[in-house]
Amino acid sequence: MKVALFVPCYVDQFYPQVAIASLQLLAKLGVAAAFPKQQTCCGQPMANSGCEQDAKPVYHHFVDTFQDYDYVVGPAGSCVYHVRQHFDIIDQTPAVQHVRTATVELFDFITQVLGVTEIPGRYPHKVGLHLSCHGQRGLHQANESEMTPVRDGQLRRLLAGLDGLELTELDRNDECCGFGGTFCVSEAGISARMGQDRVADHLRHGTQVLTGGDMSCLMHLEGIVRRRQLPLRVLHAAEILNGALA
Repeated sequence: MKVALFVPCYVDQFYPQVAIASLQLLAKLGVAAAFPKQQTCCGQPMANSGCEQDAKPVYHHFVDTFQDYDYVVGPAGSCVYHVRQHFDIIDQTPAVQHVRTATVELFDFITQVLGVTEIPGRYPHKVGLHLSCHGQRGLHQANESEMTPVRDGQLRRLLAGLDGLELTELDRNDECCGFGGTFCVSEAGISARMGQDRVADHLRHGTQVLTGGDMSCLMHLEGIVRRRQLPLRVLHAAEILNGALA
């Protein structure tokens, strides 16, 4: 199985430790993932800003970079969703269709492709899980509160399987953090208030470590935590699982 690690641009620039943790976690699970150095952005920021036609060359470069791999694994639900759903505006050559299908979110790959349902390890902290909108409602990685009161999902189960880890029960467990890509720039006030509401929910219920599978959402929430000097750590779930797995 030939696997490549796709590192979103903001992870590459601001949170390289998340990419490293993802690569190490895959290695510990028996997957020697490659890192194609010519990879760049998936094009989502341009498309979300209304410049989708300008993003086409970026889409083609993404396909050229990853077309020879069986799986393209990314630690970001929003970017993976964009590749799978929005590369439909370029010609659907066999290479494009393959890359769209082969691009998989990290925890979907671990649970659905590798068949891993539990990661042995210990993490003695109270952890609050943030569900990104693209991951939950786009990739269907977790139950949606408007459909069922049952709170479940593959990442939730992986985290809950760690010894000593207690998951925070939030009032509104799948509410948007307000990031929304360029929404946080065009509607900064609304975006910030939504993020403040999310952080307050975690603080109210004793979260010590705030985590999730999409670093863009976590970046937004971490900005609020840092500005207010709140007693919360913010980590991508790959960092937690990689650190816990000896």
